[in-house]
Amino acid sequence: MQSLYAFKSTESDDLAKDERFLLHSLDSMYDLYLSILALLTELHKKSKNHNEKLQKKLLGSDADKNPNTKFQDNQLLQLIGENKMLQDIIGKRKLNFWDLDFEYVDILFKAIIKSKRYDDYINDSETTFKKDTQFIIDIYSEVIAPNDKLYDYFEDKKLTWVDDLPVVNTTLLKVIRKLKLTSPETALLPNLYKDEEDKEFAKSLLQKTILNNSKFSEEISKKTTNWDTERLASIDGVVLKMALCEFQKFPSIPYKVTINEYLEIAKEYSTPKSSLFINGILDKIVKEYQSEKLHLKTGRGLM
Repeated sequence: MQSLYAFKSTESDDLAKDERFLLHSLDSMYDLYLSILALLTELHKKSKNHNEKLQKKLLGSDADKNPNTKFQDNQLLQLIGENKMLQDIIGKRKLNFWDLDFEYVDILFKAIIKSKRYDDYINDSETTFKKDTQFIIDIYSEVIAPNDKLYDYFEDKKLTWVDDLPVVNTTLLKVIRKLKLTSPETALLPNLYKDEEDKEFAKSLLQKTILNNSKFSEEISKKTTNWDTERLASIDGVVLKMALCEFQKFPSIPYKVTINEYLEIAKEYSTPKSSLFINGILDKIVKEYQSEKLHLKTGRGLM
């Protein structure tokens, strides 16, 4: 959708540059995932530095001289920090920018140690990998991910990252939940695409939507009275064209699946009334296709 919204070429132009833009934007999602793992590593280092500073206080209390090292000793964070394959990839992609932007690490660390989750964690006498993992999941979900300053930072770093954050956050937590002390290093490095077919689908959807842009625009215009031309050039227009492309060019994708997916996208990125508007048009188109036996779907349970 982002690639099509940014599309400035014509149907007859070479689509290679648009495809490169798409693949680059998808690849940058993986960079976001890796940069968040780098952030967790820096927060882990920060916990060690914090304890060392407390111990060096000249007039420190007994608590300062014997700080609780449970965060510092967190087994999940140790697993992430000691993953050579992960750290090499982060280094090669130059994604450990937290050394330069250390103030964000400081902000997040202070928020973590002030949280009730942190108090409950360090005061729990039992230490297990499962509990260490759950603590990281909890502080990531409740303290790190919702942090406005971190959100603004990612937006400034790369504009598309803000849209990628929900998907990346979900993926990150899913990966962490599955980790074990015996997991291979590759467990922290999931594939960007499910398989090669997944990648080809993204490219094909982009290409076929662009190549049929005029045809889809004309068909959409006929399905509504009092058409708002500004809407066709907006996100709503892009969403409708992508849905038509799936209707017509991807026979294995059920109509219901396509409609539900694009309604969710419209709710997230367009106006409050867009999902109703889009649902009405797509429903009308599907009924017409079915009555005229056009663009029939193949496979089980397809509508």
